[in-house]
Amino acid sequence: MVSRRDLGSWLEGPPQSNMQQWPGQRLGLPQTGSGSIARPGRRIAALLIDWLLCYAIANAFLGGGQLAILGVFAVEQLLLVGTLGYSIGHRLLGIQVRKLDGSAPGLLPAVVRTVLLCLVIPAVIFDADQRGLHDRAMGTILIRR
Repeated sequence: MVSRRDLGSWLEGPPQSNMQQWPGQRLGLPQTGSGSIARPGRRIAALLIDWLLCYAIANAFLGGGQLAILGVFAVEQLLLVGTLGYSIGHRLLGIQVRKLDGSAPGLLPAVVRTVLLCLVIPAVIFDADQRGLHDRAMGTILIRR
């Protein structure tokens, strides 16, 4: 027979003592401010800025096709995230991509991360630390500067 206590714990999920209180807590990141996880609003706004810039560049120089826009976006992500750790949208909104040890991502993680980001699905599936599959695959994280 199921007791009320068992049913309550099932409906409420795992015990609160095992749950993290904010994204990034289990990774040792602060709750807010510099070094904290970049929240979805900033991420989406940065992505929108990057996409609009890539759209403008593709329209001006490459005829504006969908593959041209995606190609410009991929090149931007590869070059800027791979070398600097941030795209133009990231820079404007004060966020950056870092490895879990705090170092810059580097070229190989930027390549894999960009391919997965361009596939879209890995970027919209994320964990409790708000890391998309593209970030988890390469051991990177998007944090506030």
